[in-house]
Amino acid sequence: MSPFTAEIVGSALLLLLGDGVVANVVLKRTKGAQSGWMVISMGWGMAVFVAVFVVGRFSGAHINPAVTIGLAAAGSFAWADVPGYIAAQMLGAAIGATLVWLQYRDHFAATDDADLKLAVFCTGPEIRNPLSNFISEVIGTFTLVFAVLYMVTPDVGLGALDALPVGLVVLAIGLSLGGSTGYAINPARDLAPRLMHALLPIPGKRDSDWGYAWIPVLGPVAGAVLAAVTYGLLGA
Repeated sequence: MSPFTAEIVGSALLLLLGDGVVANVVLKRTKGAQSGWMVISMGWGMAVFVAVFVVGRFSGAHINPAVTIGLAAAGSFAWADVPGYIAAQMLGAAIGATLVWLQYRDHFAATDDADLKLAVFCTGPEIRNPLSNFISEVIGTFTLVFAVLYMVTPDVGLGALDALPVGLVVLAIGLSLGGSTGYAINPARDLAPRLMHALLPIPGKRDSDWGYAWIPVLGPVAGAVLAAVTYGLLGA
């Protein structure tokens, strides 16, 4: 499997299982309806585990533009490969979100709350304050990328991105830091599904909240660069 294909597959798995757990919890008449934040956080952590486990040996399983940019900024990944990785991550995330829609079509139709339908696809703040929301995404992504950078060693390279540790980091971020914005910590995870929400024929949906969409894109990028700078100052 080529790295480009691996990033598509990994990102699709991430969104299929990640957005899938949100759908299972927030949509009506599912087996997991109203099972809560713990289930969502666990589901996203396991989604990362599965995606990294499947494609890690082929591409390093970045499955996140912020991780790709952070690794490049830290000198652990070639800048020339960044655009291709991000394109693959966006495409894979769009595929994964579409599969979630197919899986839960009847439940989207059974759900009256348009905000919950949007929440399946993308993040949104509990308290809308752009500066605070931006800072939340910076802190969450800093934590992710800073941890990932210490999992990458010069002799092993991207193969050091082992599945379970990365999944546990994402689980910890969700449980501890996710309550403010829903912890996008991944531009592709938020932007591509948000676009699919706008395009797919979802009954009773609302707008895709494009006024907020810049925060889960630029916040994670800023957090990733800050993590790379901090990593460089502290040393491996």
